Formats: sequence, structure tokens, C-alpha cells
Amino acid sequence: MAKGSIVGNIAQDLGIDLQRFKSGKARIYTGDRVEYIELSRERGVLIIKERIDRESLCGQSTPCALHFQIILEKPIEMFRITVEITDINDNSPSFKNSEKRFEISESAVTGSKFVLDRAVDADIGLNGLQGYRLKPTDNFSLKLQNQPDGNRKVEMVLQKPLDRERQEGISLMLTAVDGGEPQRSGTVQIDITVLDANDNAPIFTQSVYKVKLTENSVKGTIVTRVSATDSDKGTNSDISYSISTAMDSDSDTFYINENGEVILNGEIDFERASIYQIDIEANDSGGLSDSSKIIVDVIDVNDNVPIIGVISNSNSIPEDSPANTVIVMFTVHDPDSENNGKVKCQINNNNIPFTIKTTSSGFYSMVTDSELDREGAVEYSIIVICSDEGVPSLSSSVHFIIQIADINDNPPVFEMSLYEASIVENNSPGQSIFVLKASDLDWNQNARIAYILEDSSLNGVPISSYVSISADSGVIHAVRSFDYEQIKDFQFCVKAQDGGSPPLSSNVSVKILIQDQNDNAPQVLYPVQTGGSLVAEMVPRSADVGYLVTKVVAVDVDSGQNAWLSYKLQKATDRALFEVGLQNGEIRTIRQVTDKDAVKQRLTVIVEDNGQPSRSATVIVNVAVADSFPEVLSEFTDFTHDKEYNDNLTFYLVLALAVVSFLFIMCLVVIISVKIYRWRQSRILYHSNLPVIPYYPPRYSDTLGTGTLQHVYNYEVCRTTDSRKSDCKFGRAGSQNVLIMDPSSTGTMQRIQSEKSILDEPDSPLEDFELFRLPSSTIKIYMTFSG
Repeated sequence: MAKGSIVGNIAQDLGIDLQRFKSGKARIYTGDRVEYIELSRERGVLIIKERIDRESLCGQSTPCALHFQIILEKPIEMFRITVEITDINDNSPSFKNSEKRFEISESAVTGSKFVLDRAVDADIGLNGLQGYRLKPTDNFSLKLQNQPDGNRKVEMVLQKPLDRERQEGISLMLTAVDGGEPQRSGTVQIDITVLDANDNAPIFTQSVYKVKLTENSVKGTIVTRVSATDSDKGTNSDISYSISTAMDSDSDTFYINENGEVILNGEIDFERASIYQIDIEANDSGGLSDSSKIIVDVIDVNDNVPIIGVISNSNSIPEDSPANTVIVMFTVHDPDSENNGKVKCQINNNNIPFTIKTTSSGFYSMVTDSELDREGAVEYSIIVICSDEGVPSLSSSVHFIIQIADINDNPPVFEMSLYEASIVENNSPGQSIFVLKASDLDWNQNARIAYILEDSSLNGVPISSYVSISADSGVIHAVRSFDYEQIKDFQFCVKAQDGGSPPLSSNVSVKILIQDQNDNAPQVLYPVQTGGSLVAEMVPRSADVGYLVTKVVAVDVDSGQNAWLSYKLQKATDRALFEVGLQNGEIRTIRQVTDKDAVKQRLTVIVEDNGQPSRSATVIVNVAVADSFPEVLSEFTDFTHDKEYNDNLTFYLVLALAVVSFLFIMCLVVIISVKIYRWRQSRILYHSNLPVIPYYPPRYSDTLGTGTLQHVYNYEVCRTTDSRKSDCKFGRAGSQNVLIMDPSSTGTMQRIQSEKSILDEPDSPLEDFELFRLPSSTIKIYMTFSG
């Protein structure tokens, strides 16, 4: 058939859609053999690619067929195709030699046989050799004898005695014909020389010689020895041997010497030919001959390694591929026979998730047999070894490198479930606090981690107003400056998300601790420092050593050692009389009070914290050394005029005078306005004849007739939430030891005595109250007693 001829519609025969041929990249796999037929993907047909010569392809073997495979990918599929090659009559019968010469004695008896060369026709069947014709047939006839190998032995039989005197030479024409259409033929010229009498032909001892020969035998090996005998004597009994095989390859492979030894002249290969049939002749000097056959059976040896041909190979597979996924498809062929040609394939390493399966005779596939994990192994170096069963066994191998493609199957992982970091308060905004790190076992984009601050709030404010995080580096920055006194710690969540599709993520909690700085000075709670009045602590002159005068109460809003307070006496009127407790701030006497001690004592106490650097506050404590109020009244009125403690007194007096003058003028204006308003109202009532309602000024009594003065007394009691643990000073109304003085007041001792008389009354409400000095925050209770 000519190139481009259509062999058949393979898509229709296989029942495959043409689109599948295109998407699957259909192709023909023939191994290392010549590709005579090609596939048209677009049409789905098989087309002649190279001219096919059945005789060169198969020789005399029948039937003759081409075997190949059609391979489809995505998914991988294979179809075995067999195309039978039918013979046409394109070869004529031919003889090895164009002429044949015989020397025949005239004494040759009727029925003598002369072996002729057999014709060879490369075609088979009807197109092959069918018969012979011999012309003329005056003295000889043609005899065909079937042989065990299926061929015919061609002999020329003398049917009429020869007469050299009448005819010294005879010319015959042997024609070989086949059965094709048109019929083909081949001829050989036979020239016969008539000799004198030699009436005995050589005879072989065996009609057929059978011998076994191992393939790859060395050149010069004696295959066998043949023998023929001749009853004649003299030169007529001299016998010569020759090989008359028509096939040139056989005559080149073997030769026979004058002794009848058949010797190997070339190389024999079981895979090329498993049997040789050699036709030999024995000729005497008189031209008589005999023929015999040598059948050489070639014994196979294991001299061929298995041949591995890769059909399809997937260099990369995803790690989530299911079991039995085909990775590689290959074919193995061993030209040897029987056990020497039986092949088994295996992987050199058993600890990998792949196995070899046989799909059909000579075809193998490597498939997955368990789950893949790229994080456990990025690639596999696989060596497939194929060994035959010969002795010794021969093997060949092929190397595959399989890459495992990553799938996003691992979320980012933090080292801890909770991270703690600290930052010192009063930090600058933008300061880095901590670095978060998460790891992802995946690769490339699937392992690229972004850090995201989860939405949450702190005290109603978004957490993003406090901290921020770098998406790439995981660095946490402070957005604002922190104040330990407002917030001591806070917690938020950070999400680590990879770049896979879909992305995977994990969360972690981060706790930020604010470290305290010594940025707050101590605050004195007691004694209260006021600008309008002075508070004095009274110490009786009979006080003993260690008498508790008062206690300085201070707090520091810092924490830790920044809030550890110590008390020191900085200045004092008489340092030998008082001391201050270093830790508790208690002011006590350190000696017996005497009459020589001044009534007015002024102490300056400094309160320091333990921070670095230290911060402090000062407080002035006024102490009156006396047994009664009148004794110290005149002394304490001079406190406000002490220039040592009040350098701006003049300024305050001028300011007070201006304020009082302004208030006085305003009061006059208001009183005049009220008078005018009431006069107008009374005139209106007078003219309207309405009943007159008497008017009483507020807080004036008109029922008891006891006067119009309002008697109001104010007392101040200070208590704290932790008063049970505080030092307590209990005072009766008759022995009041806290003196409240108003320097701007013009009151006299009569008011003091009137207040004291109230305190001395048996039913005085202050008998049921105690005065507590406390170290912490103070609650003030104001009580008003009227009447």
C-alpha cells in the first residue's frame, strides 16, 4: 500500500470520541521498532507511514502482523493494536545459480536421480512457489519429493538411457512457477555432459542428520560430520561434499570440508533463528551424487538483558493523589526464550509509597499504594529493576525521579498558645513590643504567612487603637503611649494565615503587660493642706515619750517599689521633741513635754517613694503644745503671718479685700432692688383689696419667741473604707483636741466657749462619734445641728 493510505478507522473500532484523541494526545508506541503506521488524531484513522515489505519484515513466517500500542494520557490509557500484513505476489521464484552443470555417464541406469537446486520464492501461500516444469523431457523427467520441513526436494530422473556417441551434451530448462495473479516464474539452465560409465552413485549413511548447537558458539566449531559411500572404485569412488542450501545465509553460516565435517563459519543467534536446515550433496568423480539434510537445533542461552521501554512518565504528582494512581507506564521485553525470557520487575526500595503492577503481557505500571505527604518527602528517586529467570539471571534498570507537588494541607502553627510581652509605660508610639513567629510545613505560596490582628475591643475602644502588627514580619507595634495607672495589661488575638487556596489559619493569644515607671509623686491625704484654714494637732504638756501626735497619710498611684513610701522629718521647730516613723508616717514625741517647750510647733515632713529616680512630696504639720484651747488661740492666730511659710500673704489680702468690696456693693444693690420690689408689691396689694399675708424671713422663728438667731454647728468626721485597721483617736466633747482656726475670722472667745458648752452637754451628738486617721482615701461626713 502507498504512503498515506488508510488502514482503518481506529477511533470507530475502539469506540473513542475524536475529542478524546486530541485531548489525550493519542500516539502510537512501537518501542524500538520501525513505525510503519502512524495515527491521525484529527480523523481517528491509521495511515501508512512507510512502505511495508512483508518479506523483509516476516520472511516465511505466517501470519505476518505489526504489533503496537495506542497511548492516551490524562488519564493514561493503552490499547493494543495488531495489523495483519497480507501478502501480494511481488516476488518471482528464483534459483541460487542461473545454470547447473551435470556430468552423467552414459552407463547411468534408468531411474538415476540428479538433485536440482530448489527455487526460493519470498512470497507465501498461493503467491509462493507452487511447482516446477522441466523441458525438454526426452531423457529426463522431473520428480518432486515432499520433505519434513514442508519444502519439496527437486530431482531430475533419468527415464531413458544416454548415448554419448549420439549426443555428448544435453541442455534442459527448469522453470519454477508460483500461483499468483499474474503468475511469476524463475528459470535455471541445466547443461548435461555425457561421460563414460560410472554406474554407482554415492549414498549418505543417513538421509537426515539432526544436531543441537548452543547459540553464541565460537567460529570454527564442528557442528557434525557426514559420510557417504560409493561402490565404484578408483576415481569414480572419490566423493566430494558440498552444501546445496538455496538460502545464502545458511551457506555463509556453515561450510563442509572434504572430510564431511560441517563447520560453523559465522555467528548463530537463537533470537534470529532457532533452527537451521542444511542441504548437502555427495558427488563422485563420475558425476553421480546423493543428497542429505542436516537439521541444526539452536539451544538458547541467557545472553539478552531485559529491554525496558518507557511509554509514559509523570514527573510530578500532587500529594493528595489517591491510591492506585498511575505514575509511570513502561514495557519490558526479553528476546530470550522460556525461563530466560520471563521477566519480573520490582522497586529497589520497599519503604516508598509506590508499587509495580502488571497490566498485560510485557506491560507494567508503577502506581501509588499509600498516601503521599510532601512534608515527609519532597521527591522520590526510584530505581526499577527488571530481572529474567535465567541462570545466571540478567537484569536491567531504569531510574525515575518523582516530584511531589505541594497541597495546602497544613495550617500555620505557633510555638505557644499564649505569648506574653511587656512594655514600659510612657512609651513612644510606634515602638516595637514583640515578634510573633509561626511556621508552616507547606511550601512556596502555601507556606507564605500573613499576620492579621483579630477584631476586638478594650474598654469600648478597638484593639487596633492600642497595637498594630506587621503582616509580613509579625512585629507587634504600640500605636499609643500606655499609662500603667490607667491600664495594667490587655490581651488580644493574632491570626496567622497562609497563602494557599483556600487559605488555612490558626490563632494565638497575646498578652501585653504594662510595666510601671516612677512617673507619679506621692500624694498626701492627711493632714489636708488648705489655704483658708490651718489644722493643728494638740499635744498636752503631760504627754509621755512616744505619744502619738498624728499620722501622715500618703499614697502613690505607682506600683511595686515605685509605691514604697518612706517618711522623713525635714524641718521642725524642735527636732529634739518629735520624730517621724520611717515606714508608717507616725509623728510621736521622743521625750517628755516640758513647760519650756513652745506652744507653736511647725513640722515639715517629706514623703519619698522608692523609684529611680525618687519622687517626693512635703507636708506641713502644725502642732499645739497646750492643755486647753484659750491657751493656744493667740499663738495660732499668728501662724498665717509667718513669712517663712507664706510669702504671698499681702497679695492674698489685697485680693480678699477687693473680693469683699465687690460682694458688699453687690449686696447693697440687691437689697435696694428687693426693697423697691416689695414696696411696689405692697402698693399693688393695697389697691387690690387682697388679704395681707405676713412675711417672715427665712430661718426666723415666730412661734416660740426665743429670738431670731440661727444656731447651726458644723462638725467634720473623716473615715475611710479601711477604718478598722487604722489608728483611732477617741475624743469626748469636753476634751476636744482638734482645733479648726479661721485666720480671717473676727470671732471672740465667747463663740469658742459657746461651742465648748455645746460639746460639754450630756446629750451632745458627738459623744457617739470617733475620729479616725487613715492611710488611704477619706470619706467626709458633714453633720449640721440646728437649734
